[in-house]
Amino acid sequence: MSEKLIPFDMAQLLDSDAAISEYLSQVLADGDTDEILRALGHIARARGMSQIAKETGLGRESLYKAFGPGAKPRFDTVLKVIRALGLDLSAQPHALGG
Repeated sequence: MSEKLIPFDMAQLLDSDAAISEYLSQVLADGDTDEILRALGHIARARGMSQIAKETGLGRESLYKAFGPGAKPRFDTVLKVIRALGLDLSAQPHALGG
């Protein structure tokens, strides 16, 4: 008897503002650009890609492509999506000397 694996969907775990905030904060702290874009795509799917498309004025399919593997979306697209997700980004100095 073989076990059947179910596909993992990160968007399903992002079911609250707290979960989204913690996830994105961790991804931002890691600093991997591709992972940040992937995370924003997961969050957009969790919130509803159609709603994000409506709020940004961008096409739903364009958003899927913009945050898909290997994509290089324009910075203004990223900012529009962040705003549509109801997220605020802030900057603070990082600890020196680790």
